[in-house]
Amino acid sequence: MLVSVIVGARPNFMKVAPLIPALRERGITPRLVHTGQHYDRSMSGAFFEELAIPEPEVNLGIGSGSHVFQIAEVMRRLEDELSRHRPAYVIVVGDVNSTVAAAIAANRLGIRVAHVEAGLRSGDRGMPEEMNRIITDAISDLLLTSEPVAEHNLRREGIPAERIHFVGNTMIDTLRRHIGRAIELRAFEPLGLRQGEYAVLTLHRPSNVDFADRLESILRAVAHVGRSTPVVFPLHPRTESRLRQFGLDGRSDLAGYVAIRPQSYLPMLSLMNSARVVLTDSGGIQEETTALGVPCLTLRESTERPITTTQGTNQLVGWHTDSIVAAFEAVRSGQSPHHRTPDLWDGRSAERIAAVLENATANQRRVR
Repeated sequence: MLVSVIVGARPNFMKVAPLIPALRERGITPRLVHTGQHYDRSMSGAFFEELAIPEPEVNLGIGSGSHVFQIAEVMRRLEDELSRHRPAYVIVVGDVNSTVAAAIAANRLGIRVAHVEAGLRSGDRGMPEEMNRIITDAISDLLLTSEPVAEHNLRREGIPAERIHFVGNTMIDTLRRHIGRAIELRAFEPLGLRQGEYAVLTLHRPSNVDFADRLESILRAVAHVGRSTPVVFPLHPRTESRLRQFGLDGRSDLAGYVAIRPQSYLPMLSLMNSARVVLTDSGGIQEETTALGVPCLTLRESTERPITTTQGTNQLVGWHTDSIVAAFEAVRSGQSPHHRTPDLWDGRSAERIAAVLENATANQRRVR
């Protein structure tokens, strides 16, 4: 049994790392296809090395571009790859452009699609990722969910219950497998930081960084945080560009952080694990901080991962200075949310996914 596993962007790599060996243990042959949506070393190559992901059989090399360009190019270049190898399933993960493009291409070629991390919804259709999720789920044959609310979302959209499988979170599989190495790394020490006495900031979403007023509002809050707690800021290329464009990068009143280059998986996990608080607009970091038990302030009005707010350490604080500052001061004074590890975030999600695929294929053979 051959399956094609599609990756393209940084969030995908952590999610497929445990899946490749789990599939092989079930006698399923994974063919790893990299779309090249993220293509530089810090966003791609280093992750493969750190997470022991095998080299992809093929790299489509689409590179950067608009949403429409990336989706169209993945579909165009993937058509030949899938036509030649005809996998039993195309496995897509998450919600990036490569995810929806691969799902559409497979569907048009009559190849079944399995979506890992299906059913997540923010309710904000202005987010490109939200539309990617909705479209991918609508045409997927197996919907593999990471939290219970995802099934409710899918059933509300008309997905039959027999196609939905609650399997847990493969990103947490990866975290559990590598947390020991990350702790030993002590990535905060070279930055002159002390364990539990600094904050980590990540910021990249267009809804925050593409608007000067929002970006300035967030940085004003970060400047406040920086007066009492050092803030380390791995700077995304898009954010760095916008800071220069808006003239915000050299202002002394906004200098509340120490900018560093984008981090690969282990150093970033090390920094988050030892932080007092994490401020972010990333979806995956909301999950990772919940697993780590580190307070997380999400700089958004909504989240597609509500379990991180109901059971985890995450709080939605938006982009307004006052709300961010108030939430930070509450954390600083010890008012962190009580949390617990969500169900099936136990490090065995990839095993469950492999079992679902094996059973689904066996059932299809019996039907024939």
